[in-house]
Amino acid sequence: MFGPLTSKPGTSKNNKTGSWRVAVKPKFLQKNCIGCKMCAIICPEGCISGAEKKYDVDLAYCKGCGNCALICPKKDIEMIKEQE
Repeated sequence: MFGPLTSKPGTSKNNKTGSWRVAVKPKFLQKNCIGCKMCAIICPEGCISGAEKKYDVDLAYCKGCGNCALICPKKDIEMIKEQE
C-alpha cells in the first residue's frame, strides 16, 4: 500500500536533521527571558533546552521555522541569517 520504509521512527538523532535548515536560525538574546518555556514547548523538533531563563537550541536538529521567536512573549529570540 505505502511501500517499504527507509528509516525507523526515532532516527532523527542519527540523521542530524538540522542540515535541512532554511537560511535563518534562532538567536537567544537572554536579556528579557522570563523562563516561560514557550519556545521549548512550541518547537516541533524538540531541540530547545535549558532552564533558569537560559535557553539554547541544538542547531544539529533546528529547521529554522521561527516558531520559537514568534511565540516568545518578551521577543527575546530573534531569527538571524545563517552564516556561510
